[in-house]
Amino acid sequence: MTPSDADPVRPSAPPGVRLRLDIGYDGTGFHGWAAQPGLRTVQEEIESALAVLLQAGSEGADPRLTVGGRTDAGVHARGQVAHLDVPREAAERLTARRINGVLGRQAPDAVVHEVREAPAEFDARFSALSRRYEYRVRPLGSRRDPLTARFTVEVPRELDLAAMQRASDELTGLNDFTSFCKAREGATAVREVLRFDWRETEDGALAAAIEADAFCHSMVRALVGAVVATGSGRIGLADLVRLRDARERTSRFTVMPAHGLSLEEIAYPPDDELAARAEQTRARRDPLAAAE
Repeated sequence: MTPSDADPVRPSAPPGVRLRLDIGYDGTGFHGWAAQPGLRTVQEEIESALAVLLQAGSEGADPRLTVGGRTDAGVHARGQVAHLDVPREAAERLTARRINGVLGRQAPDAVVHEVREAPAEFDARFSALSRRYEYRVRPLGSRRDPLTARFTVEVPRELDLAAMQRASDELTGLNDFTSFCKAREGATAVREVLRFDWRETEDGALAAAIEADAFCHSMVRALVGAVVATGSGRIGLADLVRLRDARERTSRFTVMPAHGLSLEEIAYPPDDELAARAEQTRARRDPLAAAE
């Protein structure tokens, strides 16, 4: 059969493209990131804006985002990351300006900072190297700032910043953080906290920068609660270490409220290391030997 005798070659479907979205939001009015029936969530609002631009239904399934850090109700973000797969011709419509135009009408408390094409191997969740959060507290005796109150937790005690930093140093490194979180079924609470530093902010609050390769549910707020308890004198440093090494939940400290927490940054490796990082992240972490 000659080429002229062959059936006409059907054009192949346009290849899809993976988009990375860098996102920020004031979490006050949201029931967290993840879509939930009957509740207002960040995922729902952004996917709704994407659907308007894509005219979902005429081009297949509704848009679905995969997120890098699944924040709880009331938690904020300056550096959230998500990815989305769409047909290439549709990707041209998904610019940050257009998405924010829709969000400005229906969800002005969320914003898309940037939209860019990402490699097919990029996974907002599993490719991440680390996540960095900030937690803000205002101790007794400091001047209240109404402009930052919705992002700062009032602590009705005086706090020793130096003692809090010493406590944070004890919670840095590779540890089993079962005392500070509830691991998923079949997983461990082994995590590596890369950074846990405190500073005084310009408005007089105390802010912690906490970075780790990954976090368990409520782990940041529990760690801050333990450190605040140490800074107020309710828990001694030796007691904190014993609680860490006990690897069991405790009522000795309080898990801090959500509104003081903000996801600041998610870090990723170079493009040629994305697939390997995702495979490593998906692997189950080995338990650590019990502390002696």
